[in-house]
Amino acid sequence: MYEAFYGLSSKPFQLSPDPSFYFGSKQHRRAKAYLDYGVLRSDGFIVITGEIGAGKTTLVRGLLDSLNRSNVVIGNVVTTQLDAEDTLRLVGAAFGVRVKDLPKSELLMALEAFFVSEASRGKRCLLIVDEAQNLTARAVEELRMLSNFQFGNQSLLQTFLVGQPEFRAILQRPEMEQFRQRIAASCHIGPLDEEDTRRYIEHRLRCAGADGKPTFDDEAFSTLHIASQGIPRRINTLCDRLLLLGFMAERTHLTVADVEEVVADLSRESAFAPPPATEPVTAGVSASGAAAGSGARQGRSAEGEVGVDLDVGLLRRQLGAAGLDAGALSEELAGLGLDGQDARLQRIEDSLLRLERINQQTLALLQKLVGAVRS
Repeated sequence: MYEAFYGLSSKPFQLSPDPSFYFGSKQHRRAKAYLDYGVLRSDGFIVITGEIGAGKTTLVRGLLDSLNRSNVVIGNVVTTQLDAEDTLRLVGAAFGVRVKDLPKSELLMALEAFFVSEASRGKRCLLIVDEAQNLTARAVEELRMLSNFQFGNQSLLQTFLVGQPEFRAILQRPEMEQFRQRIAASCHIGPLDEEDTRRYIEHRLRCAGADGKPTFDDEAFSTLHIASQGIPRRINTLCDRLLLLGFMAERTHLTVADVEEVVADLSRESAFAPPPATEPVTAGVSASGAAAGSGARQGRSAEGEVGVDLDVGLLRRQLGAAGLDAGALSEELAGLGLDGQDARLQRIEDSLLRLERINQQTLALLQKLVGAVRS
């Protein structure tokens, strides 16, 4: 829309990843070096993490574009919340291996046969797993087992795992020890600093064919860095709106006030966006069950099922005050059969009512004592 006004050949601040706009910040250069090292090593796992919009996908796509595809076979997987076996099927599908209706044992044999076949032709297989923070621990373990496939002394599969910072927490779990030992290199991409934010904006404008337009106040870059927190995708969003504002005002020089106006506009748009839908946590307890006093709040799910939001701490204190053991009560509830359910629930309800009467009697006694002391 505004490209011709600024003399640009393309949009400089698109939100979708584009390797031709790759910017080598300090951290991206370091991550790129790890990727290059991993490719040369042809072994183990390379882990790249970073915030949403930090440029991880652009980095990986840039690496893939630089590879000689004649001797590398690449499988690309974007994970969702799948179990371990489904993750293996995704891996097979990514490499074009037939996986439909195969049991797990045959699925693994089909994958190994494919990897051996490619290795015998002088090719190596590279698996890219994006959104790795969605992997379950069992799925990560299955990927580790794939790395055991060997052809002579050569590993048949190398895997790059790319994900958000939560994936680092997954890898720190005790059960991930074996997997951690297979990681050849790991790198986290943080936000850009102020200097790199300015260089990033100028770099993308040059990539889009800018020749002296638009121009910015020096302070505008600092304001953009603060507003975006140095996250490239946020910088793109802000700068795209900033260029649109300049186009509408027919100005090619953009000021701090322009940046602040864009930031305010985006903040208002976010404020007016509909909030995410929230549903009460249902505990699977029907409304006819004992509500356990003020320690439980009823809610209704989207399907109309009535649930209970439990204040566990308050319930535990109430049970303790009543001389009831939570563990024994839990066992009793677990052992409820359909035949005796009503009677046992009635006894529990009677116990709670008895507790309430005792509390009322105690309160009345205290009030009498206080009254006697005052008189």
